[in-house]
Amino acid sequence: MSRALHRSLLQDPPRAVRGEGPYLIDDSGKRYLDGCSGAAVSCLGHSHPAIIEAIQKQVATLPYAHTSFFTTDVVEELADTLVEGAPGMGKVLLLSGGSEAVEAALKLSRQYFVESGEPDRHLFIARRQSYHGNTLGALAVGGNEWRREFFRPLLIDGHHIAPCFEYRERAASETRGEYGERTALELEEKIVELGAENVAGFVAETVVGATAGAVVAVPGYFGRIREICDRYGVHLILDEVMCGTGRTGSMMAYQQEHIIPDIVTMAKGLAAGYQPIGALLCREEITDTIKNNSGYFQHGHTFMGHATAVAASLATLRTIKAENLLDNVVARGKTIRASFRSALAEHPNVGDIRGRGLFIGVEFVANRDSKEPFDPEMKVHKKVQIAAMENGLLCYAMGGTIDGRRGNHILIAPPYNIETSHEQELVDKFVAAVIQGLGS
Repeated sequence: MSRALHRSLLQDPPRAVRGEGPYLIDDSGKRYLDGCSGAAVSCLGHSHPAIIEAIQKQVATLPYAHTSFFTTDVVEELADTLVEGAPGMGKVLLLSGGSEAVEAALKLSRQYFVESGEPDRHLFIARRQSYHGNTLGALAVGGNEWRREFFRPLLIDGHHIAPCFEYRERAASETRGEYGERTALELEEKIVELGAENVAGFVAETVVGATAGAVVAVPGYFGRIREICDRYGVHLILDEVMCGTGRTGSMMAYQQEHIIPDIVTMAKGLAAGYQPIGALLCREEITDTIKNNSGYFQHGHTFMGHATAVAASLATLRTIKAENLLDNVVARGKTIRASFRSALAEHPNVGDIRGRGLFIGVEFVANRDSKEPFDPEMKVHKKVQIAAMENGLLCYAMGGTIDGRRGNHILIAPPYNIETSHEQELVDKFVAAVIQGLGS
């Protein structure tokens, strides 16, 4: 019996013993193509020599120095590198993961308003079917009902508006522009309802990740959101923990929306899974206000700015640039989505294939015409995931796509450096898993 507390207490997972490129290998020798990079984490695959070398060098030189005493060369280099790749951002806080980064974003926003003379601003608005992390503050702001359910009494009040989920919520009579406008105006209505003087920030995933499956906003939506935030003096906080660091084909996903947020969070692929790390980036106006008042951001964690993790991240970003992997992300993303659409065009239970770059969602339905979801008790997403794993393919399955209970989807997010043979294997095995799990 395992003494490890696994996610499921009903079964023990297979034991991974080795990673080679885009493959994980278990203790029986079975190879799995990592079609989801874990949870969109292993963006360079496994055992990349440049990342391993950087970690070994840093451990041999200086594995860790507490940030209340020191900075390090790698921290300064990574901060410079991130700012160079993130238009409009001026400062970087390095943490240990996505939930930490979102917690820090909420606290930074709140402290800014206290120190700028607006202490009543303390409320945050997010979107239903969003996910911003599992710590209590991040969970409270997020809109993932399944994850929130057990812990609701512990959560601060979060406020939620509709997501920009075109497949599910755009009316047949609306153009995409009209739908985006209608959905964005929900933010303005919620700010007015709560009182603008009480609202600190609006939090959104630039491309929605695990909860709804690679949902891309309609064109113009985020531009309108930016205008509304500006009108009412509300921070726009973008969560790019899953969709950032090149996953959608640009270093920051918000670059493709042609806007500048006030604060943005990153993690997941930031060190390609070789070390745990997250980051908060913000406009210098925010930190300048705090600098000119208390002079101290009242927040910290023991392992923030961990030198070894930072070295891994720096090597990851350098590798993505040196190997021109963002071009591969864009090209492979287009061809994988096209291959899925071609192979599954007639499948009665494939409702939508969507995404951007190597961030792809496939939503399953009981009826394609009505978009009626399956009975949640059927857990069809798990059936497809299990079939894929039996075939040697890892994909990220989730239920509750629509409202936290109904709806099923699979998320595909392979490493950025996959090659033609890997792409074909991924498509073939995924299509086979859909047919195996749902029938033809």
